[in-house]
Amino acid sequence: MRKSILLVLVGLAVLLFAGCRDDTPPNLVNSLEDVPGRDIGALYGTPSARLASDLGIYRTYYSGDDLISALKIGAVDCVIMEYAVATELVSGTSGVKILSERLLEYDLRFAVPRENAQLLRVVNTALSALHDNGTLRGLRDRYFAGRNYEYVSPEGVEQRPGYLTLALPPDSPPYSFRGEDGEFYGFDVDVARAVCDFLGVELRIIEEEARELITAVWFGRADLAMGWLPDDVDEQVSISEPYADTSQVVIVRR
Repeated sequence: MRKSILLVLVGLAVLLFAGCRDDTPPNLVNSLEDVPGRDIGALYGTPSARLASDLGIYRTYYSGDDLISALKIGAVDCVIMEYAVATELVSGTSGVKILSERLLEYDLRFAVPRENAQLLRVVNTALSALHDNGTLRGLRDRYFAGRNYEYVSPEGVEQRPGYLTLALPPDSPPYSFRGEDGEFYGFDVDVARAVCDFLGVELRIIEEEARELITAVWFGRADLAMGWLPDDVDEQVSISEPYADTSQVVIVRR
């Protein structure tokens, strides 16, 4: 009888020990210098995924929750994500943290011809209104965080004569890309459409290589270009206020 009781107690002790054991894989990424060459997770179709593909062995997921779960169990060594989305995911989540140093920081802005000061003013006015009514945040959440937001042109907008021509590359998802129907889609496309809806004018898009966007505005082939613009382009074009300011950060296990 004593032997049976002893065996039961030993069994319970083993179970308790196993339940308390921490099976979390060790963290292998403690600074940005540790990121290159690692297994990196990112949200599918986002700028984070493109950055991850340049730095290591990247694996894409369709939701932030799946990404964090993969990080916790060791399926990836770290996660690259847009800062605003990362802070929301990590807040209140145990076992993970964001490295203090940003991996990449950038603003997205419109470029307009230097001689067209009026166009710059109205674009900035439109961007301010779209920020205040939540459109810009909704679009950023859709394209950078995989959330269910869809921009729909408002009804009853007074249409003015004329149009604005926007130069965009066809192969820069999620910013701009051609769909199977040949039409342009993406974050920049929807932001530009919202701006043109606010101004009451038609949006027309022409295809340009990324390196030719500023040249297209400078030489008058387009009224607008948009995206990340180098610091020295203000010698050729005028620059709007940002329509998105963002950064990429790295999430690791604690």
